Amino acid sequence: MASTFKSPKAKDRIIDWFDRFRGRLSAPTETCRLDTPFGETHVLVGGPEDAPALVLLHGQMATSAHVLVEMAPLLERFRVYAVDIVGQSPMGHDELLSVKNNDYGAWLRDVLDGLRLDKPHVVGVSFGGFVALRLAALAPERIERLALIVPAGVVKSHWSGWFKIGIPMAMYLLAPTQKRLEAFLAHMMTTRDEEWEAYMGEVFQAVNLGRVKIPRLAKVGEFDELRAPTIVLAADKDLSFPGEQVISRVEKLIPSLEATELMADCRHCPPTTDEFRGWLTERISGFFTA
Repeated sequence: MASTFKSPKAKDRIIDWFDRFRGRLSAPTETCRLDTPFGETHVLVGGPEDAPALVLLHGQMATSAHVLVEMAPLLERFRVYAVDIVGQSPMGHDELLSVKNNDYGAWLRDVLDGLRLDKPHVVGVSFGGFVALRLAALAPERIERLALIVPAGVVKSHWSGWFKIGIPMAMYLLAPTQKRLEAFLAHMMTTRDEEWEAYMGEVFQAVNLGRVKIPRLAKVGEFDELRAPTIVLAADKDLSFPGEQVISRVEKLIPSLEATELMADCRHCPPTTDEFRGWLTERISGFFTA
């Protein structure tokens, strides 16, 4: 198996970060592990047991604990299943699936079966948005309502991202320093956050970046069977997936699209503030309970 991580030691360091972020959650969570045809999958579960089910999918090189910290208010109104995406998290099977077909959609469908979730709400952030779209293409009947936040797999990255993100990243990996890390993250993160900065600096050194592949773009017609009301939130200063382009394209891709929002003064990694977390989760909660 070709691991996502450079070594077992590198993987262990990222597991430590999972524990550190999970420790920030004030609401209790429990661990669930599932066997799927695509490998073992780890899930963090929390929120009222009788509340509507919500599946939460994190971004690239993150974990269930990371996304739960940023969207913790969802635990007040939903039974949240934060799933560690195989190939992206150290908490389960860490071999990347193909991003050129619907393997990730098939994997997520198997996860829903394992969790005995017939038709939950689904929230996908960045790479998690790509995974949610693959489920929407393969098994649209399994989604109650869908929220995509700065989703991958909709538009190509802007060419200027290479100069503003790619080159500083290469410089940081060549000779890691705090100054180079800050320069690398300046065009990715909306707000300065010391804990996120330290994590990003470590995870980019821990991962085999050569094995990270660009997800294929969604095609017109793939989601014609999707009936789930959908909301898409994009970022106006996102160099990875430019927000205006994302919104323009999802309007053509998703017939069940009901709402879009271009988040102002926001980069690919949205603000890590309590104010923004409250706004974002309220926006999603309101849409799911409308």
